[in-house]
Amino acid sequence: MGDATEASTPKASSLNGGQHTDAPIQGNGNGTGELAQEPSGDHPPGPPVFPLLQNSASSETLAQNAQAQKGRAAVDDTDEEPAVAQPFVRTRSPDSASREETPPEDERAPARLFHKMHKFTLYETASRYYIVGGDVTEKRYRILKIDRTTHDSDLSITDDKIIYSQKEMNSLLDTIDDGNKGTGGIKQRCTAWGLLGFIKFTGPYYMLLITKKSTVAMIGGHYVYQVDGTELIPLTPAKFRPDVRNTEESRFLGILNNLDLTRSFYYSYSYDITRSLQHNITRERVALMKGQPGITYEDSNSMFIWNDHLLQPANDVLHEPFDWCRPIIHGYIDQAAVSIYGRTAHITIIARRSRYFAGARFLKRGANDLGYVANDVETEQIVSESLTTSFHSPGPKLFASPQYTSYLQHRGSIPLYWTQDNIGVTPKPPIELNLVDPFYTAAALHFDNLFERYGSPIYVLNLVKAKERHPRESKLLDEYTNCINYLNQFLPDEHKMIQKHWDMSRAAKSRDQDVIGTLESIAESVVTTTGFFQNGDGEITPTQVQNGVARTNCIDCLDRTNAAQFVIGKRALGHQLHALGILEDTMIDYDTDAVNLFTHMYHDHGDTIAMQYGGSQLVNTMETYRKINQWTSHSRDMIESFKRYYNNSFLDSQRQEAYNLFLGNYIFAQGQPMLWDLSTDYYLHHADPRMWLQKVPQHYIRWFTPRHLQKRVLPPCNPLQEDTQNKPVSFYDDYWLEYYRPSTLSSFLKMFPYKMNSTIKYIPFKSTQEGRYDLSPFRVRNEGEQETHVKKRSREKKELRILDPQDDSHRPNGGGANNESLMTEKTGDSRGISIQRWLQPVALEKQPTVPQGIMKEPSNGSGEQLPDAPRKQTPQEKSKAAQWTFKKVVYESLNPSVNAQDTDEYRRYISHPQSLPLVISNEAPEDVDASEYQDYLNGSWQTDGLADNNGTVPEEDITAYWDLLRIGDNPLTVTDEDLPKKRYKAYRKWLRGKSLFKQQPVD
Repeated sequence: MGDATEASTPKASSLNGGQHTDAPIQGNGNGTGELAQEPSGDHPPGPPVFPLLQNSASSETLAQNAQAQKGRAAVDDTDEEPAVAQPFVRTRSPDSASREETPPEDERAPARLFHKMHKFTLYETASRYYIVGGDVTEKRYRILKIDRTTHDSDLSITDDKIIYSQKEMNSLLDTIDDGNKGTGGIKQRCTAWGLLGFIKFTGPYYMLLITKKSTVAMIGGHYVYQVDGTELIPLTPAKFRPDVRNTEESRFLGILNNLDLTRSFYYSYSYDITRSLQHNITRERVALMKGQPGITYEDSNSMFIWNDHLLQPANDVLHEPFDWCRPIIHGYIDQAAVSIYGRTAHITIIARRSRYFAGARFLKRGANDLGYVANDVETEQIVSESLTTSFHSPGPKLFASPQYTSYLQHRGSIPLYWTQDNIGVTPKPPIELNLVDPFYTAAALHFDNLFERYGSPIYVLNLVKAKERHPRESKLLDEYTNCINYLNQFLPDEHKMIQKHWDMSRAAKSRDQDVIGTLESIAESVVTTTGFFQNGDGEITPTQVQNGVARTNCIDCLDRTNAAQFVIGKRALGHQLHALGILEDTMIDYDTDAVNLFTHMYHDHGDTIAMQYGGSQLVNTMETYRKINQWTSHSRDMIESFKRYYNNSFLDSQRQEAYNLFLGNYIFAQGQPMLWDLSTDYYLHHADPRMWLQKVPQHYIRWFTPRHLQKRVLPPCNPLQEDTQNKPVSFYDDYWLEYYRPSTLSSFLKMFPYKMNSTIKYIPFKSTQEGRYDLSPFRVRNEGEQETHVKKRSREKKELRILDPQDDSHRPNGGGANNESLMTEKTGDSRGISIQRWLQPVALEKQPTVPQGIMKEPSNGSGEQLPDAPRKQTPQEKSKAAQWTFKKVVYESLNPSVNAQDTDEYRRYISHPQSLPLVISNEAPEDVDASEYQDYLNGSWQTDGLADNNGTVPEEDITAYWDLLRIGDNPLTVTDEDLPKKRYKAYRKWLRGKSLFKQQPVD
């Protein structure tokens, strides 16, 4: 049984550290393996000999492999790395005879590939911490030694830069364990995916580790992860006890814990997410021309590295801190796939928040004296086609794949000195211009920084209000316009900033203005002006480079800005898909699968940024500006407004303190006031006024840097030099290490790109099998085909058809009603129903030809629709149907009318052969044989009563007579007992006919 159990895990031996021999192994009859003899030159070579499969190996081999794998967790069924890192496999007293040799270093590969750590295990002794880091292949290991000291000592970290094998690392840990036997030996503390850095308050240093992660995107074979769990570990000795009287330290820890690092923080091991795709490709091509390996984090943009303050202690003591530490960005990252008849286009949205002048909504407005603005967010959308995984093209043409395109946008507060005082209780505090600078120094620094990051021209889209009863936003509009006009007069004509001021809020409230149409025209102008980036070799496939950027702002840079950025991004998406050869035109219509998916991605993007800056989700979404779903959007908008007001009034100060502490804006020093004692954090985000005289003043006319205005170009894709042609691709890019995971059995269908959100997940497959559904994601879906694209697949709801009594089109058999919908003839049940039930619509057996609402249409294979199964209505559906029906009844009662159909029905009723005259007279009708009727009228019952010739009255006649005299509680309600009576015989037949009362009986 032991052998069978071990043999059922064939995957274990493939990860056992690489134990193998060069000679092939062949099996004998007993199932054990022996070395195969090399064929001598005298004998012809025999058939090829293959190594044994795991399930046919000997029990001794299985036992050795199981021992080597002791402590290793099973690989995830999802074929993806688990959220929690697996610890380093440490075996006690390793066998020296079976010790693995150190893997030889490939001289052709750069040393940086050997030093990149992927998984970490933290061990502790009484006096030190040891971090064992392993690369993504789990074949090379390094160790980092951190001293556990008191709060009076500085940070002490040692990195020996030696690469160990698994067995050598085991031996080293055992040696450390033996040397610390007297103090308890070495113990495993936790596992981690990376080190975020070190921070210190009033006492000891703390170490921040990433303990959980999840995959959110894959770009060129490089995974991007979200931080899902962190742990803060004090670097104090084992027997150290913190001073309970030091309340400042505990308060600092409480402030830092207010910042949730598990929300919207991202990192990558091999892709620089602090830079745009255009910058990364350009940087790699420049390094390629010089014959150098790619540079991952040596050129990262510190503006978007939110743990930069925590990385400073590691920068001071480590030569290569990014081998161990992971820079993280704050913002939003999402990725989805658009399926186009077998071709797949991936859309990736990356939003990067600047760490400069960062904070909450009312506490950080405008710009500081360094030119950094509040709510500065760079949004990049990468559209690529998954023909190849990497950035490379066949040839080899490294970093020249034409299947990658990118477009950049920017949002940020108006770069002026202005604030809003939220001390009061008003939801919209007045806007005040603190300082009027005639030379607009802060704005000049800001726009010069934009020129440096994106080039020229800069398209300024300003969406603040232009006309107000009490000037509020319009103050900023006038000052901002003067600012751009002043700065523009010194720029060359071809680099002048393009400004567009439009009162979007007023246009949205006006009935005669098309908000989306205006934004579409602005977006087309923006995209054609700035262009977008497309990679390629420049010969077979052309390349494009984005020069300039669209800078969008309103007051908060949240609601109106996100809607405008969505329309610009939608327009850029059409150009990107056209460049990839997917679309013939650059225009994509609304209400298509692709745009619906793109809309939800931008809504999540806007909600995330709004939560980070304003404390609530978007107040006005795209539905608001498209003027659809008004009732739903209005209620949602009010709730989000209340949430935003509450957060701005009561919670923003706590968030601001957490930002200032984590970003290093406030650093504790003896003799300085505490963070919570500061009346304002103005001096934490602005330069010291006492240092202004020591700085060289900025030139008021030549405020820009000329080299920043130079046109961006993509370096040519030159062939490799002679000295670099023999080097492997891993010398420049090792994208497959994470994506394909060498030495691991994997399948494409279980990998992240095959599991991400896609347009194909929401297609009704039953309809596609019958050919009733166009699979194109660019086809406009009408109201009956609308598909809601959400991240979680929601259950499709079927919309009931409300019957119109005056409409015969829905009645089967030439206008007949469904007799079993309200009265079952088989049981004779015609009991009255309540007014609530009567107000509900009647479900038809057959749905109309054109489907209504979002539903899947069942079919029997011949194109004929099958009866729909009954479905319980939701309270919202019941309420809507009741309101419609009640409104209809009230309207018709106030406006009575008789149409032709009712007239014909009434004529058929009164001419029915079994109908009784409404007024009884003694005169017989002319066209009716009334002899029997006359005998009845002139019968003896008028004088003799109901008695027979013998003078006795039958008992059943007496019973029937008394039944006629008895009046029920509800005399107008027809009950089961009334139906057999003769007096209701004609009425019962009439009920079986066609009438309004048959369809909707009343109490």
